[in-house]
Amino acid sequence: MPAEQHSITSGASRGRYINTGNGPVLQPIDINHPDYAALIDPDSAFWSLILKQEMGTVFDQKSSFLKQYLRKRNQFLEEMKALRFNALPQAVYFNPTERCNLNCSYCYLPEEQRSSGSHMSKRQLLKALDHLKTYFSRTLPKGLNPLIVFHGAEPMLVRDAMFEGIDAFKDYFRFGIQTNGTLLDDEAIEFIKTRNVGLGLSLDGHIGTVADRTRKTWSGDSVFKKVVDVLEKMAGYDNYNVICTATAENMSALPRVVDFLHALEVPVAMLNPVRCTRQGARDIKPLDHELSRYYLRALDRTQELFQKTNRKLVIANFANILIAIIAPAARVLMCDISPCGGGRCFFAVAANGDMFPCSEFLGVPEFKGGNLFRNKIDDVLTSDAFCKVTTRKVEDIEPCSHCAIRHFCGSPCPAEAYEMNGGMDKIGAFCELYEEQVRYAMRLIADEKTDAYLWDGWDQNTKKSLDLTTLSL
Repeated sequence: MPAEQHSITSGASRGRYINTGNGPVLQPIDINHPDYAALIDPDSAFWSLILKQEMGTVFDQKSSFLKQYLRKRNQFLEEMKALRFNALPQAVYFNPTERCNLNCSYCYLPEEQRSSGSHMSKRQLLKALDHLKTYFSRTLPKGLNPLIVFHGAEPMLVRDAMFEGIDAFKDYFRFGIQTNGTLLDDEAIEFIKTRNVGLGLSLDGHIGTVADRTRKTWSGDSVFKKVVDVLEKMAGYDNYNVICTATAENMSALPRVVDFLHALEVPVAMLNPVRCTRQGARDIKPLDHELSRYYLRALDRTQELFQKTNRKLVIANFANILIAIIAPAARVLMCDISPCGGGRCFFAVAANGDMFPCSEFLGVPEFKGGNLFRNKIDDVLTSDAFCKVTTRKVEDIEPCSHCAIRHFCGSPCPAEAYEMNGGMDKIGAFCELYEEQVRYAMRLIADEKTDAYLWDGWDQNTKKSLDLTTLSL
């Protein structure tokens, strides 16, 4: 039988129409806007906002909208594929100690590690950074400086070794420190500022009675005032942010947290829903729909404060979702994509040199891929432990596989899905929260109010692929 005849009689659709056969899928989504609905291609992450009364005209085969979209669809698919599967690691979450001077109720690290775990010596820390420099010098283009984030437990417990490492490798790496802030004295703050080290501080409330519900010392003492003192000293420094972990204990205070941080001139904050990898976190997990209500109010408050003062407080994790919609390749944080950034865009190094796809897996031994001092990094990145994370795709997860916004949230987080819900093919903890953030973002786009929510200059290296402003036939 001739090949052409065989193809005709095989029964396969030519994909000429939307939403049938082999044709592309365009799903209409209600974004709770009075005038607009969204139309989304879940495979390519293409979207458009359509006036509700004109939605039916989109599917006319003669419409200019449909013709332009179909001409660009393969390009969009290739761009999404490259973003999801072609990335190289450019960052390391470096955990130089297992110990912490605090006993936060939701910590993802086991209590025995935090209370009596090991430290990395100065010699080991410098050796580890040298190994990482050798690896990145081979894999990344010249001039692209990888990022080392000293993470925890509490990295300031090995301050001297960490600061020596920063000075020794400052010409090659960019550095950040994620800390609870309680061990930052004036000398340490001066070091951080003069080296332009990124600083992340943790604070879970606008007043001590809220923040202390989840963050306190091993003896139960408050650390709120100490952290606020540090925040006041950081005023005017652009390269820092505050992470507020949102739980059932503080979710109703999130709008007031925004007021508090804005008054302290904090440039960037993250309102992170608690990662439910351990039971302590699951005990204070808020319900999705309840957290969403307060979360969106907090986002509203950032807009109100910007209008009043012309000064932004960017909520980075929401901004990342907004950018994922506007310009997917420009997103900064790699948790909200599938596969997530763990083991692909970054990896984690423990205090003994063990390597994990992400710091969230440090307390889960089966995700150890090898050791920085004993194994080749390339071999670790392709280990079975890492591949469990790097091959986790949203298309294999229910109900995500048929969700229109699956490439705007990525069904996070694999550690959470594994520890809380029993498998890498399971969802995480906050599906509805991500859904409501996407709807909120779409409303902002429809009303042209995105500026207050994004970093200045976020789009310097982006370009417009397709500009559809008409539904004409």
